[in-house]
Amino acid sequence: VQLQAYGGGLVQAGGSLRLSCAASGQFFSSYVMGWFRQAPGKEREFVAAISKGGGATTYVDSVQGRFTISRDNANKMVYLQMNSLKPEDTAVYYCAAGLRPGATLIATMKTPNYWGRGTQVTVSS
Repeated sequence: VQLQAYGGGLVQAGGSLRLSCAASGQFFSSYVMGWFRQAPGKEREFVAAISKGGGATTYVDSVQGRFTISRDNANKMVYLQMNSLKPEDTAVYYCAAGLRPGATLIATMKTPNYWGRGTQVTVSS
């Protein structure tokens, strides 16, 4: 599976952005998909994950209620709708795919099988 994230940019605090992640390869619908981010000088952190069929999602507390992850298995796409953006959301955002049968979303995203190239999100105050 190859992943490519895009849709980042510069936005003012309080604004919105929608990130997209395009996947290529087989069996996309078999993978748990997730978003991570890495701010300058900080470690990469988990942001959100979505189950194979899209029926279950989970988020890091700092984005709960502001971000929404979704997927389109027919078109091999994953999205991250980001609303009410804050300067602390500034980071490079990455999409990832994980495959761990029987594991929770969080457990699966602890060791993703595939990573995409990131897209920069900058939120100005």
